[in-house]
Amino acid sequence: MSFSIDHKSSVPLHSQVEDLLRELIASDEYKKGKFLPDEVGLAKQLGISRNTVRQATNKLVYEGLLIRKKGVGTKVADQSVDSRGTNWLSFSQEMSSKGIQIKNYEISAEWVEATEEIAQFFRITQGKKILKMVRLRGRAEYPFVYFVSYFHPNVGLTGNEDFSRPLYEILEKEHSVIAKLSKEEISARLADKFLAGKLNIKTGDAVLKRKRFVFDPGGRPIEYNIGYYRADSFVYTIESEREVLDKSGVIMQEIPENS
Repeated sequence: MSFSIDHKSSVPLHSQVEDLLRELIASDEYKKGKFLPDEVGLAKQLGISRNTVRQATNKLVYEGLLIRKKGVGTKVADQSVDSRGTNWLSFSQEMSSKGIQIKNYEISAEWVEATEEIAQFFRITQGKKILKMVRLRGRAEYPFVYFVSYFHPNVGLTGNEDFSRPLYEILEKEHSVIAKLSKEEISARLADKFLAGKLNIKTGDAVLKRKRFVFDPGGRPIEYNIGYYRADSFVYTIESEREVLDKSGVIMQEIPENS
């Protein structure tokens, strides 16, 4: 296959290479596992430096679109769900950002009594009635996550809402409740018979348990959510940035040119 870029274009070379690689990622032959052209050969064919190709490749590896294996090559990653810890998104937003079409296999809502743990989180009396929502969601081919959500009684949900719509959109537009902060706990467990049946896996298969505690801008709890994910369909990525200190231990900051 012949590859080319426009050296006279105002678009940076690494951006053009990135666009070229994205086209390859979307093609059937590379989706099926064919390795991408090696960086040295691609750089020669395009008439650019290997570092420029590496810069574009690194970005796509970081995004989870490519997998690089040392001494083997680079190929398209499978479409596992990749959830980043910075700038948290709702499940619907996460899937939309990955271009994944979501199917709702089950949706139900009922009023239940708050357990001790949930009551403590919501700061309400144990046994108080709260809304519980259950959703089984996934790709068209199979479900990969089983959600159980509980809501503070003050958010205004009745249980009659159309929960096939994005949840936080419903809260904001219909109840003026804004989901601002999310705190999460990720753990591993083995699927029991119930979860195995829901997720189309075997009893004893690995499952990722993701607890999400959601608060409004005032720090008031609004949702207690537990998600059980098929381990073969979910990748959790934590993004961190290290602060750089000078020799005195002071955090170094960039000084504006005009200061």
